Amino acid sequence: MTNQVKIRPLPTMKELKTVVEPFSKSNTKIAVRQLILTLILYAAGWAAMYYSLQVGYWLTLLLAIPTAGFLVRIFIFFHDCGHNSFLPSTRANRRLGFWLGILVFTPGEQWWKAHAIHHATSGDLDKRGVGDVTTLTVEEYLKLPFFGRLGYRLFRNPFVMFGFGPIFMFLIKHRLPLPVLGKKETMSVVWANLAIIGLATGLSLLMGFQNYVLIQLPVIWLGGAAGIWMFYVQHQFESSYWERHPEWEYVASAFEGASYYRLPKILQWFTGNIGFHHIHHLSPRVPNYMLDKAYQSAEVLRHPLTLTIRESLRTIPLTLIDEENDRMITFRQLKGARMTRVAQPEG
Repeated sequence: MTNQVKIRPLPTMKELKTVVEPFSKSNTKIAVRQLILTLILYAAGWAAMYYSLQVGYWLTLLLAIPTAGFLVRIFIFFHDCGHNSFLPSTRANRRLGFWLGILVFTPGEQWWKAHAIHHATSGDLDKRGVGDVTTLTVEEYLKLPFFGRLGYRLFRNPFVMFGFGPIFMFLIKHRLPLPVLGKKETMSVVWANLAIIGLATGLSLLMGFQNYVLIQLPVIWLGGAAGIWMFYVQHQFESSYWERHPEWEYVASAFEGASYYRLPKILQWFTGNIGFHHIHHLSPRVPNYMLDKAYQSAEVLRHPLTLTIRESLRTIPLTLIDEENDRMITFRQLKGARMTRVAQPEG
């Protein structure tokens, strides 16, 4: 994998703030233009899928691909609303974000709080477990009983994570409140569930329940799989930053724990520039429509942790944090290392 050398010394937050600050201002005109265009395209995708049912379901599934892409872009707007970066007004972000959350089957306040915790703890080995992909260290994995290891291996299997994962997350997990996050967050789940039921009921009455499911299910599955993949690959790579809390640093977690995922322009558009993930983690107040400009503005932001699509596929087997060697490894590498230790004669 290219460009995996860690950056030392890192720039200070004070130095980076002067570079990023000009791009941390929301622009209502750009945001509204983005929103209207994407919602129109998403609605057109739904309409095309509905009429395609009369031709054949193969065509419906084919049309689900771009429609799911528009849903991913809507999720990025929802995500920006949670950071108060999409629009200048906090109230407008919250209100818009709630309704966008209905389209992406995600309760705003609960997801936003969990995501904020992710930003504050990304790469911190002592604060894992909220808003992140469950990732164990080698030592933690080896201490698990047999069924614990089996469960972790099953969870990290790509067919489970990217196949079953989107259905579980968006249709089941996001329907359940996490009271530990707070009352406001719990109520956001309740209101979101009611609104989703209302929207599903209305569309079912309009087009028939079976047709609704035949359209919604592949769209939410494909869009969810793409979203999970983007989140996964931007933090799970061989040299990804992991440190215990006393040594953990915010700038290092952004520059060395979040990748720049270099995508073709069309995919960059569908994913709302979230591939510039190191900049997003450095300053979540930079809206999606300013991330590319920020990246182009200064050499210090064009850091070496860059992944292409081909290189990103090599991150899939990486499952464990090897603290001793400061890298992520595969189950096969762990097995090979253990066999090597056993084979080495003592003394």
